[in-house]
Amino acid sequence: MTKTEGWQGRFPRNDIISLLDVNRRFNLGESTAQDLTCGELFELAGGANALRGLKLGYGSSSGLSRLRAVIAAQAGVAPEEVITTQGTALGLFLLAHELCRPGDEAVIATPCFPPAHDTLATTGVTLRACPLQFDQSFRLTSDLLEPLLNDQTKLISIASPQNPSGVLTPLAEIERILALMRRKAPEAHLFIDETYRDASYGDEPTPPSAAALDPAIITGGSVSKAHGAPGLRVGWLTVRDPSLRERLTIAKMNTVLSGSPLDETLAAAILENRDKILGPRRALLAKGVETVAQWVADQNGLVEWVQPQSGALCCIRLSPKSFDAAAVDRFWTALPAADLQVADGSWFGASNAMFRLGFGYLPMATLPAALAELSKVVAKAARA
Repeated sequence: MTKTEGWQGRFPRNDIISLLDVNRRFNLGESTAQDLTCGELFELAGGANALRGLKLGYGSSSGLSRLRAVIAAQAGVAPEEVITTQGTALGLFLLAHELCRPGDEAVIATPCFPPAHDTLATTGVTLRACPLQFDQSFRLTSDLLEPLLNDQTKLISIASPQNPSGVLTPLAEIERILALMRRKAPEAHLFIDETYRDASYGDEPTPPSAAALDPAIITGGSVSKAHGAPGLRVGWLTVRDPSLRERLTIAKMNTVLSGSPLDETLAAAILENRDKILGPRRALLAKGVETVAQWVADQNGLVEWVQPQSGALCCIRLSPKSFDAAAVDRFWTALPAADLQVADGSWFGASNAMFRLGFGYLPMATLPAALAELSKVVAKAARA
């Protein structure tokens, strides 16, 4: 596997698997909103009778036309510029292996979603990390990317909102990154993972998509995070470059043939009912952010955070003033006994003194109890 230049963290593979396969009572590791049920989803789709005539043959390699149309309308692109994928994860894989070859270079902003790094690392490219700093609120700027780009750069991979921080990169900064690319990396594409974009808080407007800004931009999304349907495994890419879009469609056909017609039909129903689904969830997320903010304030300086701008997730850091390496180890050792789960910062390429805390998955009535247990672990682990 490629060694990433500038990479921090240890990426323990068994711990990554446990994020899905181990079920703690207080799961603060999930970054999704609460799960939709089949009953809720079938009702949105018009009931079982509406699905009775659906044929379960192979679908289109580009994706269900109805689904692509609603994605396009919400992203500001044409339906033919959308390719559906099995979650954003398949999109990451297809992009990495179509755009990058041994001898090429790629840049990834870190900390990041683990498969975003790993799929690039398997291609044999020279992979350069652009580390975003907790103390600078994980702000991504063109100045940070500038020394990492050259005429061998084929892909720049970022997320907005970011995983694990929930921090956005404004469109004005995206424009500056595009200008930098034209000057230093004219053959590069910019991938922006927008999976958490719909998970805004309360009445705050949804951040605009970058999909229509420039043909060099590719965006990714899914119904997994904001919409509560990760089990459908439906995501998408917006690809305005016709040549690349054709290559990606062929690559998808050669990898998985097509998506499931049932899953894509249900995903279309979700996006067509976006406001009905997202309204109550955004109210819950607003309450979650407020609850976590108060929790951080109540920890007597033992933890710090970067307040997120979108998504059901945020980054918490064990304060360097109170946690040396031994204290950090005590923290992680104590979590299982407390029946608690959070997401280790090293999974994302950061220090394990940081962790991702999810505040949208647990019922709001349970979140305070989970945070109270987390407080006990933090206080007990802190350096005396």
